[in-house]
Amino acid sequence: MNAFARQLYLGTMSGTSLDGLDIVAVEFHESQPELLHQQTIQYPPELRSLLQQLALNPDATINEMCILDTQLGNFYAEKINHFIDEFNINRQEIVALGSHGQTIRHDIQQNNPYTLQIGDPNIIAAQSGITVVADFRRRDLALGGQGAPLAPAFHNHAFHSDKTNRVIINIGGIANITYLPANNSTPICGFDTGPGNTLLDSLSQQFLNKNFDERGEFARSGEIQTATLQEIIEQEPYFHKKPPKSTGTDYFSPAWLKQFQFDSLSPSDIMATLVELTALSLVKGIQYLESNIDEFFVCGGGAHNNYLMERLSHHLKPGKVKSTISLGIHPDWVEAMAFAWLARQTIKQLPGNLPSVTSAKTPTILGGVYFSHRQA
Repeated sequence: MNAFARQLYLGTMSGTSLDGLDIVAVEFHESQPELLHQQTIQYPPELRSLLQQLALNPDATINEMCILDTQLGNFYAEKINHFIDEFNINRQEIVALGSHGQTIRHDIQQNNPYTLQIGDPNIIAAQSGITVVADFRRRDLALGGQGAPLAPAFHNHAFHSDKTNRVIINIGGIANITYLPANNSTPICGFDTGPGNTLLDSLSQQFLNKNFDERGEFARSGEIQTATLQEIIEQEPYFHKKPPKSTGTDYFSPAWLKQFQFDSLSPSDIMATLVELTALSLVKGIQYLESNIDEFFVCGGGAHNNYLMERLSHHLKPGKVKSTISLGIHPDWVEAMAFAWLARQTIKQLPGNLPSVTSAKTPTILGGVYFSHRQA
């Protein structure tokens, strides 16, 4: 690579809401990273359905997982190549691509904890001619960590202020928070708080035949059932567990929801109640911090749910709840940019995890590197 050429990193993110593949091209400067190009590609309905079945079905076979691992790798490679060509990106300027993959399992409560993301990086590297960094989570697990969330390290890189205590709220399929204290000597904290969009999206398909409840308008038309909500919060141990902690959509699944008495409620009341559950579980997590928070910034797909944003703002008063767009990064691209940054950390042989977040024994370089044939 020409020493004077730009050094670009691509990042891909396919979140637990299964709404599609986000791809970004980023150039990193000493100050804020510069987002050059971005694109979201929705999963074809059949592929999305297969991924949902694999993620939610505890009895899915190894054969099904292997087939989808290959199928998804081919899908990623095709869309990444289209992305590069569409934006006329010089492949010689791409240092590496960080591929998160699709999480289909995440359980660290077992005696042998595990996390698994599919979307074969070998296929991506072979078909794109780009070095790929993938499988970011398992090295952290190997060092006693949760393997998640990993975005807080990037949040600190992109959003830290030495003047205000900030919380970054990410609402994907699962919701999580990152506490960024103004004082650099105070540890950064971050953890999954519970369900984000995963249950809302699942029920939106069931009730509305849509992948999501646009702007949360259907949920807004219902009434929050406080007795049911209180029962859920009291009975679910995860909400009372202290961090570090992480979870996944294989836990907070439609099957999990069935244990609570929703049969007598109208669809809109169920949706309203679940929006409030997401909001209150986030607030409960923020209260754990026991710190004076000056600002809250939201990213992820949940930032587009106006009703959810209103409920969060209501509970977090007098704090101000804003989108990360006010910090220079659109909420839709934060996570994909995080994995571009994590790829850069790995290529530079720098740590990508935060032990204060994941509880890993030490900071560590994350992921495996799949070198392209042009660099072999």
